[in-house]
Amino acid sequence: MTRKSPAPLRKSLGKIEVTVEGDTDEARATRGDRVAFSALMSATMGDLYRFIRRYVGDAEEAHDLLQETYASAWLAIRRYDPARPFTAWLRVIAVNKCRDWGRKRTVRRFIRGAMGLDAPEAMAVGMDEPGPEAGLDDRRRMAELDRALADLPDKLKAPLLLASLEGRSHAEIAEMLGITPKAVETRIARARQKLNMALSQRHD
Repeated sequence: MTRKSPAPLRKSLGKIEVTVEGDTDEARATRGDRVAFSALMSATMGDLYRFIRRYVGDAEEAHDLLQETYASAWLAIRRYDPARPFTAWLRVIAVNKCRDWGRKRTVRRFIRGAMGLDAPEAMAVGMDEPGPEAGLDDRRRMAELDRALADLPDKLKAPLLLASLEGRSHAEIAEMLGITPKAVETRIARARQKLNMALSQRHD
């Protein structure tokens, strides 16, 4: 008589856990499975680092905040609902970490990803004929845009960054930040208005 092989087992946090067919890394992570959480980290780390890097404008600080975000996520993982997108939940933690960083330190510069904004000065970058003078003008415009972005309040900066650099919808941003889609739309409009005003004043 042939005996069937036993069901596969999965070790997690010193315990033996049966792998359920159709079980997800998100669901296993909420039960304290470090292997599943590590898999989620590997799948999300690149995009999350780029988001944080754009937010704080400093590579070394971004690496530290990335680690802090995952550490906080692991500590709070049992409160995570696997029915929600893990990336959105992670972004909320990351945004809060970035805000805390901003309150503790002077405002840092943003990187070039903000070039997708509608600010006239941003749109003008790269439109000149190639050459040394055009390169200098581009760098000057970018420096001005960086300073204007850095001066934005956090409540305007976060929705603008999530929409312009990550392409997230107003509904997604509203859920992540705990505000209404209409508030997201208003804050993005105000952020862009402030950018345009700040850039115009620098040329007066």
